[in-house]
Order: sequence, then C-alpha cells, then structure tokens
Amino acid sequence: MDYHWLRALHIIGVVTWFAGLFYIFRLYVYHVENQGKAEVTELLQVMERRLYRGICWPSMLFTATFGLMLFAQMSGHYLAQPWFQMKLLGLAILFGYHFYAGKVRKDLAAGRCRLTSRQCRLINEVPILPLFLIVIMAVVKPLLWG
Repeated sequence: MDYHWLRALHIIGVVTWFAGLFYIFRLYVYHVENQGKAEVTELLQVMERRLYRGICWPSMLFTATFGLMLFAQMSGHYLAQPWFQMKLLGLAILFGYHFYAGKVRKDLAAGRCRLTSRQCRLINEVPILPLFLIVIMAVVKPLLWG
C-alpha cells in the first residue's frame, strides 16, 4: 500500500482512538457521581462498554495495524533515532492508559471501583501527555541528545 495512504489511515485511527480515550473517563466521572442511582449507572455501563469495545479497541487495533505497516516500509534506522524512541514511549503510555480504562470499566460494573469523580477528572487529562509527545516527535523529530 502507498505510504501516504498508510499514513492517512494511521492518523485517522489515532484520532478515533483518542476520541474514545478522552471520552471514556468522562463517562466514569458521571458513573461515580451517580452511584446509588441504578437507572443512571446501568445506562452508563452500556455506554462505557460500547465505547470501550466498539470504538477504543477497534481504533487501537486500526492504529496499530497501519502503524506497523508504516514501520515495515521505513528503513530500520528509525529505531535508533531518539525522537522515534520517545514516540514509542508515548505509545507505551497510551497503551497503558487504554488498558487501565478497561480495568476501571470492569471495576465500575462490579461495584468495586474506589476512584472519586475528582480522580476520574484528573485521569481524564492523562492522554494529553502522550498526545503532545507523539505528535511532536512524529512531526518535528527534534534532536534530543547526541
């Protein structure tokens, strides 16, 4: 597949994945704030499950697939580039956040989540960090050291 198509599809996946990740903890805020209101939390559980399984997971896989296809087309010297290593660090943080969001979803559904709405609001901001890191590394490719 043409490099430009791969890149476009990869970026579309990234945007979709981030949309899901930015919204999932917002739903958790509402869920935590409405504990004890079964009608509300049941609806939120459906929304959380559909968002996580129907948007976050597929878009993560879409992003990873086209990212790996892009990587396969690149020359191997990218792995030695500090900007690429930092991009991979941002990606590792993002995967960790993704899987943590899934754990929190399961904990909320089981009634064992101990996060406050304030904590959920703070956690909701975490994806901004890898977003900045990944975009700056991929676009600017700064000389970091050496």
